[in-house]
Amino acid sequence: MRRLLLPLLPLLLLFGCAKAPITGRTQIIMLSPEQEMALGFQTEEEIFKNEKLSQDPRYTLPVERVGRRIAEASRIDLDWKFYVIDNDEIPNAFCLANGHVFVYTGLFKYISNDAQLATVMAHEIAHAIAHHVAERLSVAQLTGLATAVANQAITQNGGEYTELFQAALGIGSQVGVMLPYSRMQESEADHIGLILMAMACYDPREAIAFWEKFAKKGGEPIVYLSTHPTSRSRIEQLKRLMPEAMKEYRHCQRAAS
Repeated sequence: MRRLLLPLLPLLLLFGCAKAPITGRTQIIMLSPEQEMALGFQTEEEIFKNEKLSQDPRYTLPVERVGRRIAEASRIDLDWKFYVIDNDEIPNAFCLANGHVFVYTGLFKYISNDAQLATVMAHEIAHAIAHHVAERLSVAQLTGLATAVANQAITQNGGEYTELFQAALGIGSQVGVMLPYSRMQESEADHIGLILMAMACYDPREAIAFWEKFAKKGGEPIVYLSTHPTSRSRIEQLKRLMPEAMKEYRHCQRAAS
């Protein structure tokens, strides 16, 4: 156990040095910015190999327009680029750690205006500026270490129930640690994204309109086994945050007038 823990002590000393933007939450991040960026470019290579990019201006123009405006509002200097994936079956979007945003054409079934598109794009950009990929990998590393230590103890003391204990430990690390952490990051990205879209002068009330529309598609998994909160829980959180977002939105409107 000592041999497992000692190499990680210098990294443990770094905990608490990172703060998420807007929410101010203390983060666990053990990857360097260079490593995080490299992961983004590596993932992007696979996307370009496996996905068809759309050149349809009905999609590319609003994605570029909205994305640039939100990126500017974030005041974060990343290599911002915006792409549309030609796939009408997937209503999704994502942002890589290098600041490259991908939006599926299937998402436009649920989007009526730029502010609703900003809801999704600001959420994805929030993941990047909050370094959620690096944080999730860091937590996975720590969870893996803790699981290895616990497995060693079980192997030595578990007796005839060793395999059962080890299986329970593996399930517990996912359902009890990694999935809740992922849902927390999604909720935080909703918070950051809502404020970002307001700072970019997009009406934050359209975020609720988007999620209410999206919730009607149904088919959401059991929350405890999901990486994302339910659409309904997201709507409730957005309603609680709306006074803060409207304050930013009105400030942006006054500055622009």
